[in-house]
Amino acid sequence: MEPQTRYEQGFSFEFFPPKTAEGAAKLRLVRDRLGELKPRYFSVTFGAGGSTQQGTIDTVMEIQQAGFEAAPHLSCIGSTREKIRELLQSYRDNGIRRIVALRGDMPSGMREAGEFRYANELVAFIREETGDHFHIEVAAYPEFHPQAPDAQSDLLNFRRKVEAGADSAITQYFYNPDAYFRFVEDCQKLGVEIPVVPGIMPITSYTQLARFSDACGAEIPRWIRKRLEGFGDDREAIATFGEEVVTRLCRQLLEGGAPGLHFYTMNRAEPTLTIWKNLGL
Repeated sequence: MEPQTRYEQGFSFEFFPPKTAEGAAKLRLVRDRLGELKPRYFSVTFGAGGSTQQGTIDTVMEIQQAGFEAAPHLSCIGSTREKIRELLQSYRDNGIRRIVALRGDMPSGMREAGEFRYANELVAFIREETGDHFHIEVAAYPEFHPQAPDAQSDLLNFRRKVEAGADSAITQYFYNPDAYFRFVEDCQKLGVEIPVVPGIMPITSYTQLARFSDACGAEIPRWIRKRLEGFGDDREAIATFGEEVVTRLCRQLLEGGAPGLHFYTMNRAEPTLTIWKNLGL
């Protein structure tokens, strides 16, 4: 495999839109602390069907106004071309230059996917509407998308997003570095050459991690799961063990040529800062 270090290594942090004024105030503090690390950008997640769309827009604008680059997630399932067109225009008008383009999940109670069915259709639409204005990030799944019929189909789906105009990709989180390196190698064999940045999920709570992983199809290796189960309610032990595991994972990824790291912060600074310090970045 040709290492991806031919791309400049970049680091980014992901937030979700806060639902309360208190949450928004806390997020500003987290943003400013992580902002001292000079990230390439902060991304902000997006709720399908209108649940947190305004929250995403508000959070993105505030990050941008604070002097950082912000990248809104844009989910197309259940949406229309007109709605997406309006959002793209709003982001352009406000100086946003990067978008994370996703299919997203079907909103509850909705049966039809809407005018877009797949992320590659959204990527193509963004390119048609805005040319090269946006740097487009897409999702990648080293352990394969939970709804993919097989590994090859998932790789071909990923290639379609790249052919539609994606500039780079962020992966679903994982704890097995071999899954990532094999995924990148398989992509290169298909002629896919964009940077694929590993998504990193710090481990601070076993119950939360298990819930997320069951929902998104990310695998918690058995040895990690068993160790975490063994700690019971000992939060300090879980945090210490999680910090060791994730630091080692990040080190292996960067030494193996990964083009950076994208941290799923869960709107907290400390877990990411600790790993950052351990890595000596």
